[in-house]
Amino acid sequence: MLWFRCQAIFRWAGPGHPASVREYRGDRLHLTGTNASMTLSNGRKSIFITGAASGIGRETARLFVAKGWFVGGYDVSVGGLERLRDELGAENCVMRRLDVTDRADYQAALAEFASATGGTLDILYNNAGIGRGGKFAEQNWDDIMAVVNINFVGVLIGIHAAIGLLKATPGSLCFTTSSSSATYGMPGIAVYSATKHAVKGLTEALAVEFKELGVRAADVLPGLIDTAIVPEGVTGAAPKEGMFRLHPPMEVAEIVWEAYHSDRLHWYVPPEIFELDKAATLAPEQTRDQMASGAFFTSLRAGASGMGE
Repeated sequence: MLWFRCQAIFRWAGPGHPASVREYRGDRLHLTGTNASMTLSNGRKSIFITGAASGIGRETARLFVAKGWFVGGYDVSVGGLERLRDELGAENCVMRRLDVTDRADYQAALAEFASATGGTLDILYNNAGIGRGGKFAEQNWDDIMAVVNINFVGVLIGIHAAIGLLKATPGSLCFTTSSSSATYGMPGIAVYSATKHAVKGLTEALAVEFKELGVRAADVLPGLIDTAIVPEGVTGAAPKEGMFRLHPPMEVAEIVWEAYHSDRLHWYVPPEIFELDKAATLAPEQTRDQMASGAFFTSLRAGASGMGE
C-alpha cells in the first residue's frame, strides 16, 4: 500500500519475497531491507521509460527486454501499456499509468518500480512529450502550458524524484529525449522548441553536477521520427534522403542502448543533425535570416548532399 502525507512509506511483499520498505523523506526516496535477487526483476538491469505506450518509448521497451533487461513502462495511455505488457511478458516488466506532471503520482510510480527492482535504476529515460504547434501569437494558452508542463516540468519532476535510485545504482544514466529543434529555435513550434532547448541545457548542467554522485546524464536530439507526435501529412512529404528523411523509432531506441555504454553527452538522429547545431552556434544571425527567407533548410540540404548523404 502506498500513501502520502509528509512522508510516504511503501511496503511490498509477495510469496518468497521479504518485505521491503520505500520511504519518501521530504522529496527523496530511501530504500531499506531489499534483496535484488528475490524481486520481480531478479537481479536484471532496469530501465524506467516514460511515454512507453507508443513510438520511441515502446520501441525502447521492446529492445531492452530483448537485451535481457527489466522494463518499467509509464504513460497516460492505459490501453497502449496493456498491449505492451502482453507483448513483453508480465515477468519482464511493470506497467502503470503515469501523469508526469503530477509529482505525487511520479513518486508513487518510482516507489513501485523500486520494489520490483530491489531499489536499483540503471536508466531513467525521460521520453514523454507532446507537440502542439502554430504561431506563438495565435496559440491557445492552455496548449502552451501543456507543452511546457509535459515536455519540461515533467522531466524536472522525474529526475528530481529519481536521484536517490540513480545514486544507489553504479553506472546509472539519466537520459532524456530532446529534439533537433533544440539546435535553433524553430518557428511554428516555438514553445515545443523552447522546452527542448531547456532539456538540452538541463542535461548539460546535470552531466557536470551528477559526476560527484556517480550518475551520468545524456540526451538524444532526434530529427523526423515516424511517431504520432509528427503532424499529419508531414511523414508522407518527408524526403527520402538527407538529414530530414523519416526515421523509424527503433533507431532512437538503439541510441538509448548505445548511450548506456558510452560517455557521450549529445546524440543526434541522424548524425547530420549536428550540422544544425553548428550552424546555429557559429552564425545565429545568418541562421535567423535564412530561416525567415526560407533558405535555411535548402542550404542545409545542399550541405548534407556535399557530405555524401
